[in-house]
Amino acid sequence: MAHLAFSCFLLLLSLSAFTEAGSIGINYGRVADNLPTPSKVVQLLKSVGINRVKLYDTNAEVLTAFSNSGINLVVALPNEQLYSAANDPSFADAWVQANITHFYPATKIEAIAIGNEVFVDPKNTTQFLVPAMKNILASLVKYKLDSSIKISSPIALSALQTSYPASSGSFKPELIEPVIKPMLDLLRQTGSYLMVNAYPFFAYTANADQISLDYALFKQNPGVVDSGNGLRYYTLFEAQLDAVFAAMSALKYDDVKIVVTETGWPSKGDKNEIGASKDNAASYNGNLVRRVLTGSGTPLRPTDPLNLFLFALFNEDEKTGPTSERNYGLFYPNEQKVYDIPLTQDEVK
Repeated sequence: MAHLAFSCFLLLLSLSAFTEAGSIGINYGRVADNLPTPSKVVQLLKSVGINRVKLYDTNAEVLTAFSNSGINLVVALPNEQLYSAANDPSFADAWVQANITHFYPATKIEAIAIGNEVFVDPKNTTQFLVPAMKNILASLVKYKLDSSIKISSPIALSALQTSYPASSGSFKPELIEPVIKPMLDLLRQTGSYLMVNAYPFFAYTANADQISLDYALFKQNPGVVDSGNGLRYYTLFEAQLDAVFAAMSALKYDDVKIVVTETGWPSKGDKNEIGASKDNAASYNGNLVRRVLTGSGTPLRPTDPLNLFLFALFNEDEKTGPTSERNYGLFYPNEQKVYDIPLTQDEVK
């Protein structure tokens, strides 16, 4: 009976509201000394059907390689440049000229990520985020690119004060007035979206005695009922997203969309990184892709398609931290697959 109920639930999800399917992109990080050339990376992406890519900078060789490729890019202004972009409009303007207008439209830049997880930046750059966003936007307006290129900033789930149950999601009070509300105002005014980095792996490995692995990996499970609204969640990923939606709703920003700019699962980890394995990584990413391409949203926003960027394209051998940090890639540097998962609509049919 439980199996039948779960199957019916998945069927309802796939049919709900005739929602258009979401999109799958990938993060192309380059903290490694053994990666293929950018031009070879473009060919690899084309061969597997990926047409949306997120970068962590605006490297000229990379942007040139993507020219006339038909692949859409999200580029980034790094955290270390937030201060200058916030305090010097001429810096922001020069940055846009050198890194955006110089390459666009041959290189299809669709958005700029201003900083990355700024709220947890040890250099305390939070105060510069919104001013930097406004100055970059002003330059895009100047060059008549503001309607074509969105700006946003990826936040980590640590920006939330509460995330469980999802319906109680709220932002940390100290962030709301100084940065969250001004940023969401800007996103609303420009028709942009909030970028969110969501990693069920972190929640699972820290609470493996309380969280079901099947719940984290999109596998069959009895689900978790949200005590606040009665909705039943079958995936930790959706519960995490809805916690962000609830936090936005509490501040009256229901109209602002979300794009998941990072999510993934490591294929290898240290002994204390419970759940880090090749099989689990294949299950998480493969089931997530299938879930996204079925065309339905989360329990709180069922008609909003899920759009996301998997983390990451390659294993990156020069990343610091635990072993998992160097093992999120779908591909080895030699372009061989770490594991095989579907990436396109045709592959999930």
